[in-house]
Amino acid sequence: MPIETDSRMLAEQRRRRILDLLEQKGQVTVRDLVERFSVSAVTARGDLDALSATGSAVRSHGGAVRQMEASQDYPLRLKETLNRAEKIKIGRAAAELVKPNEVIILDSGTTTAEVARQIKARKIQSVTIITNALNIATELMDAPGISVIVIGGLMRPVSCSFVGPQAETMLKEFHADRLFLAVDGFDLVIGASTPDVFEAQLNGLMMQVSKEVNIVADSSKLGRRSVSRIGPLEKIHRLITDSRAPADFSDALRKKGVDVLIA
Repeated sequence: MPIETDSRMLAEQRRRRILDLLEQKGQVTVRDLVERFSVSAVTARGDLDALSATGSAVRSHGGAVRQMEASQDYPLRLKETLNRAEKIKIGRAAAELVKPNEVIILDSGTTTAEVARQIKARKIQSVTIITNALNIATELMDAPGISVIVIGGLMRPVSCSFVGPQAETMLKEFHADRLFLAVDGFDLVIGASTPDVFEAQLNGLMMQVSKEVNIVADSSKLGRRSVSRIGPLEKIHRLITDSRAPADFSDALRKKGVDVLIA
């Protein structure tokens, strides 16, 4: 029994030091922890998983990053490493909704980029995809059976997306069957939100020109609010999320008439 207690205390001490490192550096890798604490990679991953489970850190590919603020606008390259497995499942579930001859809008985001990859992998024919995201347009440029319309405007390097009055004017000329919208926060009161006001305005217009609105968001985004509101809950038809989504959040959404699809 004393050995188990000592082991637990050592793990707790190590995890507190890992949190200190995250606060100082913003991110750590499994290799960093193996070298610094002289532990195995399995132990290091277990520490990061434990910190992630309590919401103290966010797991990334090969390590973890400091808990992210919904109000902060993080670079696309960083966001791509976060909750990767969940985003793949969400992307696959979203792509299964797409039918031939549909017009789809994909906003900028790492989860919608995964939706694009899954649509491409399924080889759905005669699909038109409208996007303001440069990375999504690049992903789909060689996809057979898919026509891509890129909305131009002011480039936001942090998200590889186009926004602003020119983008909004161009979008008003279109109509879509489905919108897949990635968000930084999804709250039961204010609905979907994102850090950038120009991105929020364009996303709100995407909701208006789409017959069906789908929020694609991993569970870390649920119950959070960012700076700029995108649109009301009443305009959202479905949330596609992962199995870690809180049951009370999903139940509350369903009571408000929003379908919840767990990927």
